[in-house]
Amino acid sequence: MIQALIVDDEPMQIQGLIRHIDWGKLGYAPPLTAESGEDALAVLTGKPVDVLITDVSMPGMSGIELLARLKSDYPRLGSLQTLMISGYDEFEFVQEAIHLGAKAYVLKPIKTDEMEEKLQSFRTAIEKKNQIERETLALKEKVTGSLDVLQDRFVNDLVEGRAQIEEFEGSWSRLLDLPSAEREECHIRLFLLSCDRLPDSHLQDARQRIMLSDGLMRAVKVGMAEFANMYIGRTGADEVAVIHLNAEPSDRAKTEKQFSFIQDVVRERFEVSVTIGVSRACSGWEEVSLLYKEVKHMVTKARLAGGGLVHYFDHTEATDYREFQLNQEDIPEIVRLLEEGSGDQAVAHFNHIFDMLLLQNSASFSYVQAFGMGLISELARKFKRSKDSDGDMTVQMWQRLIDCSGSSEVREVVLEYFDRYGRLGRKEQAAQQHHLISRIERYIEDRLRDNVTVKQLAEQFQLNASYLSVLFKKETGHTISDFVQETRMNKAKELLKDPNIKVYEVAEQVGFQTTAYFSYLFKKVTGFAPQEYRDYHYGK
Repeated sequence: MIQALIVDDEPMQIQGLIRHIDWGKLGYAPPLTAESGEDALAVLTGKPVDVLITDVSMPGMSGIELLARLKSDYPRLGSLQTLMISGYDEFEFVQEAIHLGAKAYVLKPIKTDEMEEKLQSFRTAIEKKNQIERETLALKEKVTGSLDVLQDRFVNDLVEGRAQIEEFEGSWSRLLDLPSAEREECHIRLFLLSCDRLPDSHLQDARQRIMLSDGLMRAVKVGMAEFANMYIGRTGADEVAVIHLNAEPSDRAKTEKQFSFIQDVVRERFEVSVTIGVSRACSGWEEVSLLYKEVKHMVTKARLAGGGLVHYFDHTEATDYREFQLNQEDIPEIVRLLEEGSGDQAVAHFNHIFDMLLLQNSASFSYVQAFGMGLISELARKFKRSKDSDGDMTVQMWQRLIDCSGSSEVREVVLEYFDRYGRLGRKEQAAQQHHLISRIERYIEDRLRDNVTVKQLAEQFQLNASYLSVLFKKETGHTISDFVQETRMNKAKELLKDPNIKVYEVAEQVGFQTTAYFSYLFKKVTGFAPQEYRDYHYGK
């Protein structure tokens, strides 16, 4: 039942409401009462109340002041459904009451049906709110039961860089009860636990591989169970990532002692060693994806010298990973953008990488210089320019990079190379397009009898039909159909020179199925019928 509280300094007004309203029929318990704002506060803070009915004007604490007090001192009571009772001359106070959270008002003298309508509306709102709370609680219980699934998704979203920062300040924080911490105080580390090379028996047995994956996950959870603010997720078939948030120095030492426990459990149960990587610390969720890549690279490289060890990411590893990233990710991405003709994007990407490189304390000028030379070398190798002048340009740029005395000069040289290379690329692209269109023209000329369609041409030259039509018009100034018609007419004129070739044979050889249509089109283009054209030009 819904509980209401009536507040009015006139006892007769309270009794009238109690007697004339059918509270039970409306789903309400017998209402509580108070004859002043002070008494109402005592009731509200001591008993559960769903609906507050209060007069606006009362001696001492008015209804308006009561609402203001509740709003400022008792935020938990902010969800009360509040009904204000007002006289006509007090209506301006109702506006203030609504501003303070009142949901409705009635004017004196009170009409029973109007009052019941408001109470019914309150009951509906309260029931909907209770339903939402029940469903939320059920969902929370269900989610709590699936905490492992939540943590797994949370960790994967982080390491793959899929989630936006707002999600971690909102939905993920609520779902996983992430500790609230100021951004600059946040301290995040990542542990990566990865099984080394599996025995041949495991590689051929799907059941064994599944058990190993599950066994590694369980060993990590058991080993890390005593620590707070630790989130565990499976990032590969035989790999688990652990994100540790705001760990105390003593916790970090205890955590790392569990590494040997996890390694021993997996080795004893599955005869497989586990290599563990410990990241550097970071202070923002958006950096976790980079932490994962750094540690993954470190573990992969370290495993070449033997597995089953624990490795810590340090300045040396950071330099090594940065070099790997430049060679395997950043430079290929710049080359790809230039290949696609996205010069502006390539420049923006280069400038971002270059700026990040300069921010690293460990990046010497010679390293920056080497990066510029490596990028130019990759471009020269990738595009394989055939002209000697292009090769000379690359050599000249290398020499200019060697002569640079500062990072800003290196940037200028590389950007100039981009510009010159882009212009050469556009020139070469135009030459390639010209060569392609020439091949298509010859193909059409050799097959005039076959009535080749645009679709067939596109398939033959592995192009999109629409793109082919646009490219052909751009290069020749004519549509493909216009070119075909012009080529047919020119070929027909040549054939008509030979009096031994009949007109119908000329029509067949230039791709017309009927002589009549060929004659009609020929006359439309030249002003002569085929025989008239032959007699006029070659009759002598």
